[in-house]
Amino acid sequence: MAFLVDADAYFRAFAETVARARQQVLVLGWDLQAAARLQPRSTRANPAQNLRGFLNALVARRRDLHIHLLGWDFSLLFALEREFLPSLRLGWRTQPRIHFRLDGQHPLGACHHQKIVVVDDSVAFVGGLDLTVARWDTPEHAIENPDRVDGTGTPYPPFHDVQIAVEGRVAAVLGDLVRQRWRYATGQRLLAPRPGGHVWPPAVQVDLAHVPVAVARTGPAYAGRPEVREVEALYLDAIAAARRWIYIENQYLTSGRVCEALAARLREADGPEVVLVVPRTCSGWLEERTMGTLRRRFLERLAVADHHHRLHAFYPRLSARDDVRLNVHAKVMVVDDSLVRIGSSNLSNRSMGLDTECDLAIEAAERPDVERAIARFRNGLLAEHLDVTPEEFARQLAASSSLASAVAHLQTGARTLRPLDPADGATPLVGPSLLASSPVDLERPIEQSPILEGVLPQELREPAVRTAMRVAAVLVGLLIASALWTWTGLQGWASADTLAGWAAPLRDAPAAPLIVIAGFVVASALMIPTSALILACALVFDPPRGALYALGGSVAAAGLTYAVGRTLWGSALRQFTGRHLERVAKRLVRHGVVSVALVRLLPIAPFTVVNLVAGGMGLRTSTFLLGTVLGLAPDVVLLSVLADALRR
Repeated sequence: MAFLVDADAYFRAFAETVARARQQVLVLGWDLQAAARLQPRSTRANPAQNLRGFLNALVARRRDLHIHLLGWDFSLLFALEREFLPSLRLGWRTQPRIHFRLDGQHPLGACHHQKIVVVDDSVAFVGGLDLTVARWDTPEHAIENPDRVDGTGTPYPPFHDVQIAVEGRVAAVLGDLVRQRWRYATGQRLLAPRPGGHVWPPAVQVDLAHVPVAVARTGPAYAGRPEVREVEALYLDAIAAARRWIYIENQYLTSGRVCEALAARLREADGPEVVLVVPRTCSGWLEERTMGTLRRRFLERLAVADHHHRLHAFYPRLSARDDVRLNVHAKVMVVDDSLVRIGSSNLSNRSMGLDTECDLAIEAAERPDVERAIARFRNGLLAEHLDVTPEEFARQLAASSSLASAVAHLQTGARTLRPLDPADGATPLVGPSLLASSPVDLERPIEQSPILEGVLPQELREPAVRTAMRVAAVLVGLLIASALWTWTGLQGWASADTLAGWAAPLRDAPAAPLIVIAGFVVASALMIPTSALILACALVFDPPRGALYALGGSVAAAGLTYAVGRTLWGSALRQFTGRHLERVAKRLVRHGVVSVALVRLLPIAPFTVVNLVAGGMGLRTSTFLLGTVLGLAPDVVLLSVLADALRR
């Protein structure tokens, strides 16, 4: 295995390893972008320097190689940070043997946060780094680096993260994990590659050999799969076992259970030092006011428990002016010289039970060579932040026998570690229950709340929550529109009479019903939400006629896409409906008309996808159409009432 500190080292190792692949490359990520720069100074004239160009060129040379890329089907909150139309850029504009999918098979509010690459089940990479933009940097973290730019040439701030490379049986275990995730997301089973081949990159220095590696995961209970909390268990056990030092680099500090475990050790008379290296602030105002606030509360609780002054929280300072911040994105814990863990998990409630995570851990088990390697890795990280050599830090640590004292003696340069005041801007002390219940840092899926468990069967909880959130979003939108109309000049050009005048040509047209039906059919093909069309229809026409037209248009669009699914069902449509196929099929085969109506009333997949799957399954036409009418009718009535209220 090898420690890869910062993205320059990881991206080089990734490119060299994947270039040696013969059969299968598996990539799992929170964010995957075609424009990700694997090496600096990439240009349009040299597209092999970005991820898409590199993979395309490789697959063109290797006729037996298949590459599977699985990214998170991200929340709308992240849309501005993501690549536009990722399925087009990494799915259609690549070689046929490059397979890109987005994974939406997770509970409401959760995300897929694992970052794993497996090459021929021989070598694997795990850590905090995605193959995306704004990650590349070197350990120097220069304030001005002309190579540190994104795909558009825009500079971004210094970035620090850590990855681990492993070879051997653990790579095959990680390959099984990714193939399982691929099956959950797409319904397709991938075969493991044939044994054989050596793909370890020769340029990567081996830090340890013949050492057991543990895989720790987080996985929420979902779709019949049990909850997995190995990440949390390993954090708590490692903290409890520490004797001298606990060293942590992490992006977030919000987990209530981890906070209490650290606080308990700080209250002990002979407990370990706790040294934290974190970013000075969170990224952006929204994150600072949510996760940043929770971090301040976390640090305040530790400060209250620190009776023996063994808590030391730092942030990396890059210059005397301290005006450029280093984004500490790493997820690292080192306990004494005995245990090292590197992975994707933050010290947040989400990472303990809601999001999918994967960490790797290595325990020394009294092997001196492993202890030395773990110590070198930790000393190297601290030396990087202090702008000294690892040897210099090791000498100072040996002289002082304290991580914090060694840091204090070496805080002499402009680039260094500076204390992060736990009470700086902190809110009053709060208990672990409030930390754990913050809506931005949930520990378990919303649909697993005790209230829902007592009211709804398991298969209806998530659709019910999603439907409630959609209704709430519509109501909030209407309230905002009403406020703007009342308190701004909007009513000058958007009065009821004006809107009625705009709608008059369509409302009075003899062919209005046919126009509405055609509009619904086209919109369905373009995956435009049906609820938006129903609302628009109800606004244009009077309530009874608008409701009737909307219901007719919805049923016509459903029938047409149902017919497409029934006639043309095959691999292309299966790929299109992949991440929804299994869950829709399970519900449609149960109770005929009732199941179709429930799928419409509590939508578990997009309107068009449900129609295609129903047709592909060969569901009876009469059953499908009757269930569709029964399921859509309440939506049509509700939205027509809302539209009439908005008009008035």
